[in-house]
Amino acid sequence: MKCRWHLYLSGAVQHVGLRYTALYLCRDFDLTGWVRNLPDGRVELEVQGAVSDLRRFYVALKSQPHIHIAHADITEIPLRDGEHHFSIVRREND
Repeated sequence: MKCRWHLYLSGAVQHVGLRYTALYLCRDFDLTGWVRNLPDGRVELEVQGAVSDLRRFYVALKSQPHIHIAHADITEIPLRDGEHHFSIVRREND
């Protein structure tokens, strides 16, 4: 079963390689979506794939020694058809 998550992550999540770590993990887990830094210091992601792979992705991301997620707001949102990869997008307001 596939689903799509929208996440806001806060803590030590910028300037620690989180976006590139998410990119490589999503490639490993065959997930699609995007990630970006927000001006307020949080990171925003949308990630889509099999529920089990989404869970594995989040556990792997959270367990990185250089990333410290203090809070995660995770919401299930509608699937996005036609998406074929995961990408890093420019920060909001850039």
